[in-house]
Amino acid sequence: MNFQILINGIIIGMSASIPLGPIGILCIQKTINKGHFAGMVAGAGAAFADTFYAVIAGFGVTFITNFIEEQQIYIKIIGGIILLILGYRIFSTNPAIQIRKNRNNNNFLTDFFAIFILTLSNPMTIFFFGAAFAGFGIVREQSNWAELLQLIGGVFLGAAAWWFILTTFVNIFRKKFRLKRLWWINKIAGSLVILFGVFVIISLFFIKF
Repeated sequence: MNFQILINGIIIGMSASIPLGPIGILCIQKTINKGHFAGMVAGAGAAFADTFYAVIAGFGVTFITNFIEEQQIYIKIIGGIILLILGYRIFSTNPAIQIRKNRNNNNFLTDFFAIFILTLSNPMTIFFFGAAFAGFGIVREQSNWAELLQLIGGVFLGAAAWWFILTTFVNIFRKKFRLKRLWWINKIAGSLVILFGVFVIISLFFIKF
């Protein structure tokens, strides 16, 4: 095993996850409202989606890359709509009612796939991984399958580690939030996610058809 390649993958995976965008806000909100495990499940959805794009970039699946590039407008439209819907749901959620529901039903699988699909709706991620791999001197033609698998594994570990760190940190202060603060957190988080959705949709007008 080439530990340098694994470490490079971990660094790249964390670098892809650390910027606090709508995914980070959603994971924080779920951790505060539903608990550490819910936040980790949501983060795992993002980590798997990032790893999927890393696989495409690492193994050079050209037809998928071309498809994503050609359909990025529609992918962004879907992503923007999902953000608007999720943002509205968070904004309008009553934390007291949500806490009662969480005690009886925690649909973690839904949270996982919602974040997974939402992360996939950002097609620029694949180009980030392509540039990052090149920046670390990882050339597909000069790397064997074992090295590429180590790299992809490192990306997943790095992304998963970041979401674990973030949700653990948020969970430490979770019990200090009372219902009134949770109400405001939902309003702020929902508003930010809606703004991200609006930004995504507005950005479509700057894409050359």
